[in-house]
Amino acid sequence: MTTTTTPAYDAHADWYNHYMSPTSGGEYFARVHTTLRELLGPGEGICLDVCCGTGAHASVAAELGRTPFGLDLSRGQLRHAAGRLPVVAADATALPLADASVPAAMCVLASTDVPDYAAVLREIARVLAPGGRFVHLGVHPCFVGAFADWRERGRVVLDERYADRARTLDSWNPAGVRARVGAWHIPLADLLNAVVTAGLRLERTVEAGPGGVPELFGFVAVR
Repeated sequence: MTTTTTPAYDAHADWYNHYMSPTSGGEYFARVHTTLRELLGPGEGICLDVCCGTGAHASVAAELGRTPFGLDLSRGQLRHAAGRLPVVAADATALPLADASVPAAMCVLASTDVPDYAAVLREIARVLAPGGRFVHLGVHPCFVGAFADWRERGRVVLDERYADRARTLDSWNPAGVRARVGAWHIPLADLLNAVVTAGLRLERTVEAGPGGVPELFGFVAVR
């Protein structure tokens, strides 16, 4: 799930395939799929799974009547994804697809894995057909990141690093994904402004989490 020259997930592909699964992911995995299902909705034709990783979320698109097709730069992750959907190794900032060629696209839990998500959004907007639907679902920009400490049950403590957009491996959870592969932070304003700049029309937003503070943020945008 990265567009860097050496994909960070290659060294952790087997671990991540287990980590992001119904068995290991538990309630979090179920929450991701419930939220994705709600945002994407039923439809037909190709649904481009951008930065598909291990293909862990392709089943949701298929359940909704869509035909998932995945792209990722990590060949290590694509080894697992290939058993779940058709895939191709490709850079999300240079999608190997014609303009206005797909009716739907989604990017799930990957926005912090690329150094320039705004460029990814521009490419998604380019390949979406007129009226095409794009679903973003990722960690919540305001409450999940190196700047957020979730160790104390019932509250999240934030610090001034919210404004830091650089890649970091800092994390309150040393056993989690970010401590292994790092993350680029995208403040909420940057994310939403990038959607508008890409030429997409924001249709709906959603927050989801197990308690009072949401851990997921998603939206539907239309070309």
